[in-house]
Amino acid sequence: MNRRNFIAATAGAGVLLAGAGAWLRPADRGAPYSEYFARLNRELKAFGPMRPVMLIDLDRLDHNIDVVMQSVRRAGKALRLVEKSLPSPQLLNYIAKRAGTRRLMSFHQPFLNHDAERFPDADLLLGKPLPVRSAQLFYENHRGPFDPTTLLQWLIDTPERLQQYLALARALNTRMRINIELDVGLHRGGVADQATLGRMLTLIGANPQHLEFAGFMGYDPFVGMGVPGILGSPIELFAKVMTLYDGFVNYARTQHAALWKPGLTLNTAGSPSYRMHENERTSSEVSVGSALLKPTHYDLPSLVDHQPAAFIATPVIKSTGAVKIPALDGKSALFSWWDPNQRETYFIYGGNWMAELESPSGLRFNGLYGRSSNQEMVNGSSAVGLGVDDQVFLRPTQSESVLLQFGDLLAVRDGRIVETWPVYS
Repeated sequence: MNRRNFIAATAGAGVLLAGAGAWLRPADRGAPYSEYFARLNRELKAFGPMRPVMLIDLDRLDHNIDVVMQSVRRAGKALRLVEKSLPSPQLLNYIAKRAGTRRLMSFHQPFLNHDAERFPDADLLLGKPLPVRSAQLFYENHRGPFDPTTLLQWLIDTPERLQQYLALARALNTRMRINIELDVGLHRGGVADQATLGRMLTLIGANPQHLEFAGFMGYDPFVGMGVPGILGSPIELFAKVMTLYDGFVNYARTQHAALWKPGLTLNTAGSPSYRMHENERTSSEVSVGSALLKPTHYDLPSLVDHQPAAFIATPVIKSTGAVKIPALDGKSALFSWWDPNQRETYFIYGGNWMAELESPSGLRFNGLYGRSSNQEMVNGSSAVGLGVDDQVFLRPTQSESVLLQFGDLLAVRDGRIVETWPVYS
C-alpha cells in the first residue's frame, strides 16, 4: 500500500463510522463458476501446473477462424496473420492450417528471424518500419532455405528510410522487396501525399538491381473501434480511408506503371475493421490477429460474432475472510460490513496483469490495498465460494504482449488440456 492509499484509508474509515448506515451497499451478484469455468477449474486442479497460465480454447478459436474466413472468402481476398497478436509458432501454425494461409505479418527482428526459420515457405510482411540496423541484424542472423528476395517485404514509411535500406541492399549485394506504408487516416506515420510517394517510387524504379516495389500497407483499425459519433460513423470513416487508399493506388498504377505488376500486396484492415473490406475491391488482403482470441479491448460491435478464446488462469493461494487493510486493524471490519463484496478475500498466485476478472463472477480487485504482481488481493461476496487451489480466471485486455508472460500456452479443447505451445522468446 502506498502512502496516499494509506492516508485515504484511515481518513475514510472515520467518515464511514460517522454515517455508515446510509451507505450500505448491495452485494454484486457474484456466484460460483459457470459450467464452462467449473470444468476448466477441475481440469487445472487435476492436471495443471498450479501457477499462472494462459489458456487457448481451441473450440472457440476454431469458431473465430471460421468467422474470419467466411468474411475473407466473401471479399475475395487473402488473410495475413498478425504474428505479434498470436506470438506462438504452434498457435500461428494451427491457425494458418485451418485458414489455409501462409501469409504472416511480423513486427520484431528476433521474431522475424524465427519466422523465416520456422516457416520457410511463408510470405512475410513487416507490420512496422524497422530501423535499418534491425534489418541488417536480420540478414546477419538468417539461416535456412527461406529466400528474403522473394518472400520478405520490408515496410518503408519515408524517402529517408528508403535511402537507408537501399544503402544496406547495396552493401549486402542483395535485392529487397519494398512495401510502402500509407497513412489512410490513423496518422501514425506513413506516406500522406502523392508527392512523397512519387519520390519513393522513383527511387525504387531507379535501382531495380537492389529494390523491388512489392505493394502498399494501409492500416485502418480506427474505423471499427467505436470512435465518437461526432467524428463520423464507421461507414463515413471507412469511405474516407478507401478514398485515400484508392488515390495512392491509382497514382502508382498510372504514374509509375513500370512498377505496377500482377501479384502486388495491397494490404489493409486490422482486427476491428476487417469485415468492412468485404465491399471494396482495391485491396488484395486483410490482416487479422487479436480478433481470433478476442481480448477485452476487442469487445466491439464489429466483432460481435467472435468469442473470447484466451484466458489467464491462476490458483488461489490464500483465503483470509473479510478484507483487512494494513494498520487499520479492527477498523477494517467496517469495509466488509458496509460492502458485502469485501466479505471474502483471496490472494492469487501472481497478478497485476493487463487483464480483467472473468470468473467466478463478482470478484474485483482491491484498489485501496493496492495491486501486486506477486500475490494480488481480490475480493468478493460469500456467494463466490472459492477455496484454496481453486482457479481465478481473467481475460487479457490485449494479446500481443500478455501472451508472452506465462511460458507455454495451454491449448484446451472441450475443457481439457490437449497441448502445450511455447511462445516466442
